[in-house]
Amino acid sequence: MREEFDLIAELREDQGKGASRRLRRNGKVPAIIYGAGRPPRQLAFDHNRVTQQLENESFYSSILNIKVGDKSQAAIVKDIQRHPARRVIMHMDFQRIVEDEKIKMNVPIHYLNGESSIGVKQDGGSVMQVVNDVEVSCLPKDLPEYFEVDIEQLGLNEMLHLSDIRLPEGVEIPELAQGPEQDRAIVSIQHIKVAPVEEEVEEVDGEAAEGGAPAAEGDVAAADAGGDDGDDKNEG
Repeated sequence: MREEFDLIAELREDQGKGASRRLRRNGKVPAIIYGAGRPPRQLAFDHNRVTQQLENESFYSSILNIKVGDKSQAAIVKDIQRHPARRVIMHMDFQRIVEDEKIKMNVPIHYLNGESSIGVKQDGGSVMQVVNDVEVSCLPKDLPEYFEVDIEQLGLNEMLHLSDIRLPEGVEIPELAQGPEQDRAIVSIQHIKVAPVEEEVEEVDGEAAEGGAPAAEGDVAAADAGGDDGDDKNEG
């Protein structure tokens, strides 16, 4: 059964990087919601609550219910900006959806029976997952939570492609519509070649061994201050 996600949001009027930094200091995540022929609106979410929900894989491929006061809006997450060095959500983008308009979403792929597959069990190969998710196009009601791909019968040096994914009715992979050449491999079973271990070469120059001068203090903070908060987006 598909899990439902309710996100409690607050409307915010102030915009800009300074306003977003103040929100984050107060434990909030600045966000924007757009689409469905309506103007974009600036939102804020509780950071701790959002972080917990992001740990669930289904969050990224689900129809989300965004609540502002006594009003609700169905939406999908389109972008999440994270701090490069800390476990902080910097900004989130959401797209409103309507029932009769197709959406594009990335859906995760779950590979089944890898350890018992022919190529692993009989020939000592290893499962090589080339693709972990795939973009689909469908109506909101048809959006799958994930795909299951059984690789038990996959032999050594064999592979499966995008076209081997069993799609529910009403779901398409836009990439395949571009032609047979776009039917790329998603998983294979191969022998992993281990590269020979190279002998260590003694470094004469101590600084060279360290990989050059250390980064200047404050670089991470500068990256945070200079990051794009997403508040200037005006997508409709």
